[in-house]
Amino acid sequence: MAEQTQRRPGYGKGLTGELLAEFLGTFVLILLGCASVAVAVAGLPGSGRQSDPFGAANWLIIAFGWGFAVVFGVYVAGGVSGAHINPAVTLAFAVRRAFPWVKVVPYMLAQLVGAFAAAAVVYSVYSWAIDAFNAKAGVPRSESLDTYAIFATFPAEYFGGSWWGPLLDQIVGTAVLVLLIFALIDARNSAPAANLGPFLIGMVVTVIGLTFGPNAGYAINPARDFGPRLWTFLTGWGELALPGTYEWFSFYFWIPIVGPLIGAVVGAVVYDLFIGQVVAARTSAPEPGRAGDTSS
Repeated sequence: MAEQTQRRPGYGKGLTGELLAEFLGTFVLILLGCASVAVAVAGLPGSGRQSDPFGAANWLIIAFGWGFAVVFGVYVAGGVSGAHINPAVTLAFAVRRAFPWVKVVPYMLAQLVGAFAAAAVVYSVYSWAIDAFNAKAGVPRSESLDTYAIFATFPAEYFGGSWWGPLLDQIVGTAVLVLLIFALIDARNSAPAANLGPFLIGMVVTVIGLTFGPNAGYAINPARDFGPRLWTFLTGWGELALPGTYEWFSFYFWIPIVGPLIGAVVGAVVYDLFIGQVVAARTSAPEPGRAGDTSS
């Protein structure tokens, strides 16, 4: 048999490779992010390493945990798929015509599956801490909002069951996220040099958690919320997960999906209206909408 001298393109060259990257990038994001919440909620208190109740220090663990989770998720997938790792970001790029619409649904599905798989791994590692926390609190898993919150989000009690307050929070938070992402990747503006972009995007998520987080858990990512939410529904949290019902909220599951998608479009439009069109008029340098091929 003649020696093979030409490499085959393989599955990694086209869309399949991009979807694998989105899956793994989102997996890393949710794995580290949800694990940071598990540490703050059940891990530290149950391990004997923390005697105080959940407080500001625990919130900082969560905020920085999610921020660095984004950093490393973007580093994992950025060179292959652009590391959207968020359906709202994928939609925003498509709206700006920086990403082909034909890839939108496949990207979103890959992100959702990655989030679901990561939630399963976090649960596997922290199931002992979760069970111990619930046993100490004297509540069954189906009524444990605290351990459910390791995986998915819920609105603050002061909203009083209102949908509008949490929905507005998700719209604003995601608009801020997308606007700042576009600012950080826009080479026509003052984008960071070298590979500093992923770190600063992660810090954007951190600051959103520190400024808007208590309102509704700053999902700002439909896959980040719904993938783990689906896992919790299948593993005993019941109506807390789907449809998302508890003492002061009901049928909540759709808000961390719809709110971020609306907010992403708002953020994209605002950036282009106030900055994008201005820098485009002042320079002819191309803007890198994302890493990788953008053709359909």
